[in-house]
Amino acid sequence: MMEFAVKGHGGGSLALVVVELSPNAQEETIAWLLGRIREKQQDGGAELLVEQLKCGLGVEGRENTNMFLVAATWHRLLAGAEDVGLFKESQDGSMRAFTCANSHNFKNFHGDGDGFLSTAECQYIIKHELENLRARKESHVPGYPHVKLYPGKSIIGRLQSKKILIQMFPPHDKEELKRLSFNWYKKVKTSLQPLDDIRQYFGEGQALYFGFLEYFTLALVPMALLGLLYYLFDWDDYGKYVFFAVFNLIWCTVILQLWKRYSASLAYHWGTLSRKKVFEEPRPGFHGVLGFNPVTGREEPLYPNSKRQLRVYLVSLPFVLLSLYLALCVMMVYFQMEGWALLVHDREQGFLTGILVYIPSIIYAVVITVMNALYRYAAEFLTEWENHRLESSYQNHLILKVLVFNFFNCFASLFYIAFVMQDMVLLRQSLATLLITSQILNQLMEAFLPYWLQRRRNKKMLSNVRKSRSVEGKELLLNERVELEADMSTYLGTFDDYLELFHLFGYVSLFSCVYPLAAVLVVLNNVTEIYSDAFKMCCVFKRPFSDPAANIGIWQLAFEVMSVMAIVTNCALIGMSPQVRAYFPDSDMQLILWTAALEHTLLAFKFILAFLIPDIPKHIQVKLSRLEFESVEALKKKKMFQVPERS
Repeated sequence: MMEFAVKGHGGGSLALVVVELSPNAQEETIAWLLGRIREKQQDGGAELLVEQLKCGLGVEGRENTNMFLVAATWHRLLAGAEDVGLFKESQDGSMRAFTCANSHNFKNFHGDGDGFLSTAECQYIIKHELENLRARKESHVPGYPHVKLYPGKSIIGRLQSKKILIQMFPPHDKEELKRLSFNWYKKVKTSLQPLDDIRQYFGEGQALYFGFLEYFTLALVPMALLGLLYYLFDWDDYGKYVFFAVFNLIWCTVILQLWKRYSASLAYHWGTLSRKKVFEEPRPGFHGVLGFNPVTGREEPLYPNSKRQLRVYLVSLPFVLLSLYLALCVMMVYFQMEGWALLVHDREQGFLTGILVYIPSIIYAVVITVMNALYRYAAEFLTEWENHRLESSYQNHLILKVLVFNFFNCFASLFYIAFVMQDMVLLRQSLATLLITSQILNQLMEAFLPYWLQRRRNKKMLSNVRKSRSVEGKELLLNERVELEADMSTYLGTFDDYLELFHLFGYVSLFSCVYPLAAVLVVLNNVTEIYSDAFKMCCVFKRPFSDPAANIGIWQLAFEVMSVMAIVTNCALIGMSPQVRAYFPDSDMQLILWTAALEHTLLAFKFILAFLIPDIPKHIQVKLSRLEFESVEALKKKKMFQVPERS
């Protein structure tokens, strides 16, 4: 029964996907779904292998026998690789779209192709084929007359939206994970991360995140060294931060442009740079009046864009503005607490009052973290309620809401101190406290808490396993491992990871000139973040499906906007410095005009630099152009051979 699962595909790796249905799912529904998964492609099925998993060990008595393992033959996987437009390295070293007809022109393709695809690619292909299972003439899901279907509707998406299908995930490969963990985080090393191995196991989206985290950390090293020197020699002289501010301006402009080139090189090497985007289907939660899609010609829900815009501008936008007002009120309470603490310290200076000065900032940092989390839930609810048709549109609206609030909530107090109060001592103190406290809270919430919760769940599960076994064994069986992973936390994507880096980038690029150790602290945080995130991916979360990303998406734009604001902020700080003010002792207007001229010059430099430095390196552009030329020539030859047949 489980032969295909035990054998696996390609060097012992398991090309499997776990599908868990509700414990109360109707037998008729299960039989219909399994039949559609096994059915031939020409008959509208997925033509995949599926077997039921023997379960019943769950945590705290949880039992669900409706768990299934889905796999595929190598022939089916290779055909799926061609369907999804997978790019692989050819014999001449270029990246080309894989086709079964030209399979032997690709590197590492031997025999029938066993081992040619990575486990992440195999699992992505199976997921793609499952999600492309579509209703034919069924008017409803068998066993659930109220769950309507219509021709062309994604079956998996419909079952997920109605909670009939609980989850679908790729299980870990024990041996491959062990090798990756050892090379990644289980040993202290000075070498870079094994990005190719991460991509092979988790996919391009995860590998690009860890690549960006590593790149950001290395890019911070010059600023950290400069900040350390600044700390050792000019710590208390706030009038000498002009040079550091100028360095910030150049740094934040150059590193983002160079990152685009580096990420393009990685994406080309991994075959996602020129890969065509898969046509986006409606989100599982999208609803509307049944109609015909003019693009696909299929029947699907339609929702007027005017209604969505009304929801965005009449409900979501006022909510965001109200949230910003509440954040402003909390900030003013913080300043009142700060003023009281400073007053007490001035009256009676001592060790305890010295500590008291930092208490308001610590409390405010904790409140900021709590408010960000609460707002995140509200933003997700509102974005879901707006009823976006596509997942990309949903993500863009959610990211925009979260970024606006997070930027105001995290940085508004620093702007107020810098440009309204103009208190550089308090700015340094607040920045240091916010940065350190937020880093500690993030490590606790993102690493230690999930690890502790997962460890508790694992202990209970292993205890149930031992009780259910008549013979004590060292190795967990496949069904035991799968059920153990089924109760692990679900990895929700790189959203929170990029958001944290966005905050750190803001702290460093906006105000680190008045707190030079900010870059040092961020470097230390990022080093621990690499190890903690790697540990979470391997031991705390379920294995995510591969995300064939070509770049970091909308986050690139977010960092670019932050770099523009950094130019404006640092120019304003330069204009406020005593050295610059000394050149304009009698005219504030001249000082303002000089600062504005400097800002416009640097912004012009940024955009000129972006124009002069291409996003894609020249040698990759040549390879892409050559591939496009060969595709056009091949199409011409194909048309030439077709002409005689017509005549």
